[in-house]
Amino acid sequence: MGKKIALNVFYNLGIILSIFGMIWGYNNKTYIAIILFVVTAAFFLYLKLQLVKEMRNSLKNRK
Repeated sequence: MGKKIALNVFYNLGIILSIFGMIWGYNNKTYIAIILFVVTAAFFLYLKLQLVKEMRNSLKNRK
């Protein structure tokens, strides 16, 4: 359980850093960086949603 919480924290940090990266890219007009940060944020969001689904299923099966 602790490992999954740590993964969730890591995914949240990845999403937050990607958002800051997108803002940085917009301010510096580096559009390729914006695209890369959007892809990275989408990837972390996908992993986070998969983790949440897995946790819901494990909590349902526990009862």
